[in-house]
Amino acid sequence: MLKTQQTGSDLATADHNRQRPALETDHWKAVLARDATKDGTFVFGARSTGIYCKPSCPARHPRVEQVVFFSGPDEAERSGFRACQRCRPRELTDLARTELIHRVCRYIDHNLDEKLTLASLSTEEGLSPFHFQRLFKKSLGISPRQYIEARRLERVKRSLTRGETVTDAIYGAGFSSRGRLYEKSQQQLGINPGAFRRGGEGLSVQYTIVESPIGRLLLGATGNGICAVCIGASDEAVEASLREGYYAADLYRNDQQMKQWAEEFSKYFDGEEFPRNLPIDVRATVFQWKVWNQIRTIPYGQTSTYSQIAAAVGSPRAVRAVANACANNHVALLIPCHRVIGKAGDLRGYRWGTRRKRALLALESRAMNRIEPETRVSSSSN
Repeated sequence: MLKTQQTGSDLATADHNRQRPALETDHWKAVLARDATKDGTFVFGARSTGIYCKPSCPARHPRVEQVVFFSGPDEAERSGFRACQRCRPRELTDLARTELIHRVCRYIDHNLDEKLTLASLSTEEGLSPFHFQRLFKKSLGISPRQYIEARRLERVKRSLTRGETVTDAIYGAGFSSRGRLYEKSQQQLGINPGAFRRGGEGLSVQYTIVESPIGRLLLGATGNGICAVCIGASDEAVEASLREGYYAADLYRNDQQMKQWAEEFSKYFDGEEFPRNLPIDVRATVFQWKVWNQIRTIPYGQTSTYSQIAAAVGSPRAVRAVANACANNHVALLIPCHRVIGKAGDLRGYRWGTRRKRALLALESRAMNRIEPETRVSSSSN
């Protein structure tokens, strides 16, 4: 049987690799493969040059016995190494950044009942707290703390919906106290957790129903603002939609009290946009509010795509999540999800039906066409 002759250098390298910890061996394999998915998880330095690189660096590899691994750029630079000008190890590729953020989010989701801090999360990924915070916020548009709070609130809502007690839901989601939850819940649950669990029990929601070009329109409001805009073919249909979200609340029709807000909707159908300060009181996650606030910037008579909204909120891959946020919009027209369309110009879905979505876009287009000639005449007379 033939035997491959090994040189002294090969034997030395083999001995060196046998002495390396398993983690470093895996790191070296990633370096040899120029694995971009490992960028951001570690860097490697070459003692011969004093330069450190990220795993996917296209430069020629140093000899393995010259290589030393670091958890991140900060550690490498503290050890006297300088950054490679070719691969720029402090700058992650889009793929590596996405993989890192997905990995962190999965870790958070599986450890919500643990104490999660910026220091512990950054250490988990081998990054400095400052660099980790900046990277996370650049990718998702919110801080790690905001993401953790939002995920815990979502867990609370699921638990309350299943009938768990408020106390069990709070501590099961990782909140340290009732006070900590109540700081966050009023804005993002819309009502306090106890009321949410009971379908709005103890909450007063007044409403009115008006006629509109797209059917019967129900406007519901709490003491904090409009909490529901439902569209349907009949009064019974829109009242049923309201009861779905507030099945245990005190619902009562009050046309006189709601008259002023009803007039704002009449103005909308006459071609005017809603006032920006019109109060809204709805339950939502941090991400949903980001999407909705971006949608509210779409001008009257214009449209945007789901992918454009996703990119604008800093999550270009979250197109489906944007669509879900639109589907969970309980205040139609005020948050104009009908202005969000597919990339190819298709209407896609709409909570109140694509026929109504098409009608709303046509209505706004006609209103804009009526306004534009007047604007041109005014401009020419100056």
